[in-house]
Amino acid sequence: MEEKKIVSVVGKNKHRSPVEVAAEMIFTVCAAFAVLAVASITLYMIWKGLPALFEVGIGEILFGTVWEPSAADPSFGILYVILTSVVGTVLAVLLGVPIGVLTAVYLAEVAPKRLAAVVRSGVELLAGIPSVVFGLLGIYLLTPFIYQLELKIFAGSQTHRFTGGSNLLSAILVLAIMILPTVINISISSIKAVPMHLRSASLALGASGIQTIFRVVLPAAKSGIITAVMLGIGRAIGEAMAISLVAGSSVNLPLPFHSVRFLTTAIVSEMAYSSGLHRKVLFTIGLVLFAFIMLINMSLNKALKKEASDG
Repeated sequence: MEEKKIVSVVGKNKHRSPVEVAAEMIFTVCAAFAVLAVASITLYMIWKGLPALFEVGIGEILFGTVWEPSAADPSFGILYVILTSVVGTVLAVLLGVPIGVLTAVYLAEVAPKRLAAVVRSGVELLAGIPSVVFGLLGIYLLTPFIYQLELKIFAGSQTHRFTGGSNLLSAILVLAIMILPTVINISISSIKAVPMHLRSASLALGASGIQTIFRVVLPAAKSGIITAVMLGIGRAIGEAMAISLVAGSSVNLPLPFHSVRFLTTAIVSEMAYSSGLHRKVLFTIGLVLFAFIMLINMSLNKALKKEASDG
């Protein structure tokens, strides 16, 4: 039996057409540009973010709880800001991801095709809405409701600082809504990519439709759903405009009815008028945010590689 030779796409130029050679060069340039862009951003953030750590002190910046950059004796503690970003993102993901995944399951596996098409069009439209619109909707629709809830919970309190509804709880709800399109769309694509014969085999063995979805389809689509969750986390932790409108923008311990400030909103709210050491510390906040995003990306890659190796 004759052995067939496998011809590599990347070979010697004399064996390939000019179009293939040109395409390889274009792809190589694009890949190099992408790597250069990431490296440039990384070096720039390190260059601009590290000086304040040495001038003020790593401990004072990262573990300090007082943020008074304009005081006579300025303080640049961002511990509460970091905790707010972490707590707000985690709670938004815990709220938004189950809703998003279950919605994706319904649209991909249960809903009639016409209804699924209409709902998915709405989800895609939701993904295209600018973040500032989410913030405005949060101000006019969400924060009044949260404020009424706050008034009932803390009625008669002499110590609580009322926020008017602009607090951590409002920010979490807005973030949870904002990550839904990402989670839903990617989860639907992952679920639909599961081979039909897996569903047929499960049903043939006597499993119900619900058992097939949760014990066969979702485990098979796990890598795509993990990607959706990680991208949702990236969207939540990097959001600024909507959060600046509904979070209250005060540096406090991240409790539900406290006015709070996220890493992104700290930069947005003060960069325009900052100068000197204050501006350097804002770049340090940007470096911390960049480190969080890089950590999320590395976790995503690690999770996907582990899933591929297990599969």
